[in-house]
Amino acid sequence: MDLHSLKPASGSIKKSKRRVGRGQGSGGSTSGRGHKGAQSRAGYSRKSGFEGGQMPIQRRVPKFGFKNRNRVEYNPINLDTIQALADNFKIKSFDPEVFIQHGLVSKNDRIKILGNGELTSSVEIKAHGFSKTAKAAIEQKGGKAENI
Repeated sequence: MDLHSLKPASGSIKKSKRRVGRGQGSGGSTSGRGHKGAQSRAGYSRKSGFEGGQMPIQRRVPKFGFKNRNRVEYNPINLDTIQALADNFKIKSFDPEVFIQHGLVSKNDRIKILGNGELTSSVEIKAHGFSKTAKAAIEQKGGKAENI
């Protein structure tokens, strides 16, 4: 077998379609576009979402809901997470730098402490917000919950 004798498998190569739009010899004047209408014209481009004149789906489906521009997004941290950090790393005072260092929040995140889990040690926590149950649990153990 030589390179010059290689041929594609039979049936794998099809003849290309005829070249339309190249003068009268190519089979007529409309080039397979039919007569008249936007799609037959040169330079036609369909708008995104165009459904042939049918009402497009983005107009059929109603708008829903409301997004408050002024919403302040907090990153929640539960008491059980704080207790785990206190046990594993012997931390008594928590502030945003500690949470950033341990990968719980990012640099510009606001932090809210939530009351899920149980706190067994007395800790001092500085955060942007506290739930009522979290604040009560922290102060019950003799800790301090301070808003930044």
